[in-house]
Amino acid sequence: MNTGGRLIAGSHNRNEFVLINADENARIKSVQELSGQVCQICEDEIEITVDGEPFVACNECAFPVCRPCYEYERREGNQACPQCKTRYKRLKGSPRVEGDEEEDDIDDLEHEFDYGNFDGLSPEQVAEAMLSSRMNTGRDISGIPTHGELDSSPLSSKIPLLTYGEEDTEISSDRHALIVPPSHGYRCHPSSFPDPSIPSQPRPMVPKKDIAVYGYGSVAWKDRMEDWKKRQNDKLQVVKHGGNDNGNFEGNELDDPDLPMMDEGRQPLSRKLPIPSSKINPYRMIIILRLVVLGLFFHYRILHPVNDAYGLWLTSVICEIWFAVSWILDQFPKWYPIERETYLDRLSLRYEKEGKPSELASVDVFVSTVDPMKEPPLITANTVLSILSVDYPVEKVACYVSDDGAAMLTFEALSETSEFARKWVPFCKKFNIEPRAPEWYFSQKIDYLKNKVHPAFVRERRAMKREYEEFKVKINGLVATAQKVPEDGWTMQDGTPWPGNNVRDHPGMIQVFLGQTGVRDVEGNELPRLVYVSREKRPGFEHHKKAGAMNALMRVTAVLSNAPYLLNVDCDHYINNSRALREAMCFMMDQTSGKKVCYVQFPQRFDGIDLHDRYSNRNVVFFDINMKGLDGLQGPIYVGTGCVFRRQALYGYDAPVKKRLPGKTCNCWPKWCCLCFGSRKNKKSMPKKEKKKSKNRDASKQIHALENIEGIEDSTPEKSSETSQMKLEKKFGQSPVFVASTLLENGGVPRDASPASLLREAIQVISCGYEDKTEWGKEVGWIYGSVTEDILTGFKMHCHGWRSVYCIPKRPAFKGSAPINLSDRLHQVLRWALGSVEIFFSKHCPIWYGYGGGLKWLERFSYINSVVYPWTSIPLIVYCTLPAICLLTGKFIVPEISNYASIVFMALFISIAATGILEMQWGGVGIDDWWRNEQFWVIGGASSHLFALFQGLLKVLAGVSTSFTVTSKAADDGEFSELYLFKWTSLLIPPTTLLIMNIVGVVVGVSDAINNGYDSWGPLFGRLFFALWVILHLYPFLKGLLGKQDRMPTIILVWSILLASILTLLWVRVNPFVSKGGPVLELCGLNCD
Repeated sequence: MNTGGRLIAGSHNRNEFVLINADENARIKSVQELSGQVCQICEDEIEITVDGEPFVACNECAFPVCRPCYEYERREGNQACPQCKTRYKRLKGSPRVEGDEEEDDIDDLEHEFDYGNFDGLSPEQVAEAMLSSRMNTGRDISGIPTHGELDSSPLSSKIPLLTYGEEDTEISSDRHALIVPPSHGYRCHPSSFPDPSIPSQPRPMVPKKDIAVYGYGSVAWKDRMEDWKKRQNDKLQVVKHGGNDNGNFEGNELDDPDLPMMDEGRQPLSRKLPIPSSKINPYRMIIILRLVVLGLFFHYRILHPVNDAYGLWLTSVICEIWFAVSWILDQFPKWYPIERETYLDRLSLRYEKEGKPSELASVDVFVSTVDPMKEPPLITANTVLSILSVDYPVEKVACYVSDDGAAMLTFEALSETSEFARKWVPFCKKFNIEPRAPEWYFSQKIDYLKNKVHPAFVRERRAMKREYEEFKVKINGLVATAQKVPEDGWTMQDGTPWPGNNVRDHPGMIQVFLGQTGVRDVEGNELPRLVYVSREKRPGFEHHKKAGAMNALMRVTAVLSNAPYLLNVDCDHYINNSRALREAMCFMMDQTSGKKVCYVQFPQRFDGIDLHDRYSNRNVVFFDINMKGLDGLQGPIYVGTGCVFRRQALYGYDAPVKKRLPGKTCNCWPKWCCLCFGSRKNKKSMPKKEKKKSKNRDASKQIHALENIEGIEDSTPEKSSETSQMKLEKKFGQSPVFVASTLLENGGVPRDASPASLLREAIQVISCGYEDKTEWGKEVGWIYGSVTEDILTGFKMHCHGWRSVYCIPKRPAFKGSAPINLSDRLHQVLRWALGSVEIFFSKHCPIWYGYGGGLKWLERFSYINSVVYPWTSIPLIVYCTLPAICLLTGKFIVPEISNYASIVFMALFISIAATGILEMQWGGVGIDDWWRNEQFWVIGGASSHLFALFQGLLKVLAGVSTSFTVTSKAADDGEFSELYLFKWTSLLIPPTTLLIMNIVGVVVGVSDAINNGYDSWGPLFGRLFFALWVILHLYPFLKGLLGKQDRMPTIILVWSILLASILTLLWVRVNPFVSKGGPVLELCGLNCD
């Protein structure tokens, strides 16, 4: 303890000293200031060893524990560190205990910490001897009490052993001691122990004094001791959910000194699982080798042109360079792949306690739908039912359905869904079934009696299935009725016209179906809130499609429920894992790393896809390889559904920045040694002050806004400045209630505000003109400017310094339906590619936007790849036509291959194959999925990506906008019935042309080789391999053209005639049976005359 040569005197306060003759007169310094650390068990100072260093009990985590506590824990406790649970090792000067490892060097225990003869002493007496040896009060010079002293000491009652807050259950309650809680700085160790055979006598200093005279203070009398014990028991309770041990625990209790340090609830809620080095290290080595081989390949290709086919050679080299750049952008973001594991039991330990309200954060769930004819109401109803029955506190869940088509069919279907939910939700929670979407639960081809031993389960399941069949009949009846719209439009039950009869001109509508007072399930339990929302639409206003609908939902939910977290799902993506919200909360509510997480993205899984996944609808390579790679960087990109957001991140706020400790260089060396470092530090300090001031202004604005809500009284006399108020209104709009909600990091709405006033405010925030002259769609909410608003929104959050998390539970969190028909699948890919082209031409293009923010370089590579990939369609189509041209002209893009060139080419092909194999290994992807992904990359690149590129150019250059096509989610009309459905579209023309050209080229090339003899087969091999590579990648497209195997569509007959005509004409033009120099005329030697 460095005192600077000054005199130390005691203080009235514990753990404080007075330094006399100090620079500041009688300045008081705490032990923490003098020694730097205090014991986390008894809060005493940690002593300095002989070497001048603080005492360290645990060499693994250096958890601060003083020596007496260390000795006491080794002899009488569990002999482990409270923090890392590592067994304490024997330190120099400590007595040996049972279980210590044998050591070569033996300490001198007779003279150093000599505890004397412990034979015949009880464990309590030994512990007292260890403590008294340090305190040395009332003992002989050795500090060790004798048997006589221990036996004759007339003390009160026997004190129970306390180890991290757990009392010895063997000791009766009437023998408890008076112990001050650790937070007051007193030691929690026993002082002395009498002989239990002698009856204890109380020895108060003033026996006749009444206890009530003492008043209320910090002394732990019997009542306070009982309260402390009760709190200890409450902190150790575990709430069980559905047969599994899952618990919860609030983050602000992490610093509670009464909490046992070894409690499971204090551990992290999740952890990273890096890919094993045996898998990832060879993968990285192959990537480096592939780069080297790629350099050798281009060195050979550029230095060896083909003179007689210079145009073909130059075109092929340009395409290959583009492919190499595209591969680099796609490959290097997968350099650090990781997986994650969650601990739902720790979540419950931290945030849920038996007999107390749940402290889990609230979640608002967004469900978006547009056209009920393309998105059947039955599918939307199943999604809503799976949300309402999720395994989460009902008061913490609110489901909002956005109907951007203002369809009365959706409204009535949602009303029927709310009625059926009163029966379905208690059934799901009673029997803990999965999944909780009734359509998919009842269609499971499994033994539903497995692990279900409840005697009433079979009976109630059959009854519930009948109820669901009746529910389906009602929904299908509504759909049939909606097919014939009356001339005057639909009317409500009271005779008023339905406000949404005109889809493009109608007011905003909000209807709360569930969650209001009095609406409960059939068992009398509360239900989650269910709200129907349709934003206002007027001619002349830009509504921004899905992004605008999501932003309207953000404002409505902020006014009505204002949960700090949001879940966004499409209407056809139901919750397949009822614990999905808990999985996300393990990342969002983690006290160590959750503050910087902007969203948790779940992978998309699909139902109803054919076994072979002909058109790569599952997209397994992207979700199981690319997204895992991004998770090791700054997090996965947002894919539009199955994502849990932090509301504050969507408001455009920057991610919290950890305060860095000041560097020792600038504190220890003179300023002239720091030079530029010092100046840079001063420059950085100014923005932080400005940011802190603005945050205080925002807080005062919050108070001002809350005063405008009905039923709210003034909370503070402080008034917000006019400038801050105008700034926030310019950013978020003119609603004071909504602006106030944006400043509440933990969410919540005013308790005294009436529902009527909140509904009026909610209607206002979904009006058409609310977003005018605000930052909605620019910096706040879902970002406008692209039909793929998901990529742009995630990109903006990453630029603000946030990170995202990729969560893959063992049971898929969400499942949806995918278009398995070829035409619908190509249109879906077209929409995605068009959005990427729009981002490429916007100011938010990741090539030039967001520098100087929080976006990491490899993460930027991924975003650049996501907006550049449609441009690959041009070199891809050109490259796929080269084999046919080479076969028809007899030329090739590569000169005669030497031995060196053959080695380079073989090495390149092997490295490509090895990269794919290793990716499949650490990503857990099958070879079928990988090959289907490769095939559809060519199919989509030759069709949808090319059309998206042209449409994007037309929109940017000529202002011609394309219509947004909603992907059809048809109901079940037979297993894989849509797979064989043929729908003609212009997207089919480019790949069909490529397919025919290469087939014709193969026929011509083989015919020419047969005609010219053996020597022509060698040069033909490379051209044939090239052409067959294209045909194999387009094979699923060819099967899609053929349709169902037992019928021949008319269009196929037309294509067959066209193909035959082209082949015939080319055959005549090439004429393989005639030599290219004309017929060879030779003299036969006979004289015909």
